[in-house]
Amino acid sequence: MRRAVCPGSYDPPTNGHVDIIERAAGLFDEVVVAVMINKSKRGLFVVDERLEMLAEITSHLPNVRVDSWHGLLVQYCQKHEIQAIVKGLRAISDFDYELQMAQMNNQLTGVETLFMPTSPVNSFLSSSLVKEVATYGGDVAHLLPPVVYTRLVKRLAESGAGKPS
Repeated sequence: MRRAVCPGSYDPPTNGHVDIIERAAGLFDEVVVAVMINKSKRGLFVVDERLEMLAEITSHLPNVRVDSWHGLLVQYCQKHEIQAIVKGLRAISDFDYELQMAQMNNQLTGVETLFMPTSPVNSFLSSSLVKEVATYGGDVAHLLPPVVYTRLVKRLAESGAGKPS
């Protein structure tokens, strides 16, 4: 069985994430969408909320499952017998960082990393940028799956953000 993992913080998951996950699902027998936990970072959404959103927005893909992990991604790959890591690349600046990580991961465990260029429509898209624009009242509905957009708007309203000044 050909297995891959699509790791990320997914805070929140964007249409760009969905695009990469869907494309990976067409290439592998099983794809795990892994929410990587960084206890030193405080996200807008807790890990369980991200897992719920990812499960919902990938429910149309029968060979995709969601999970979370705290630690080295390659250790997750070894534990779950995953042969490949799939990463989306937006720009050359992504490649510089990701190449070093891919080479280290391969050196540590032999796990391969496959880079997928993002679709041009998503080439500028990041969770951080979406959160920032939404916080200042910008319209990000077209950048997120509907369920994610609804949760983002609700979360920002709870915090008093997301309204034009």
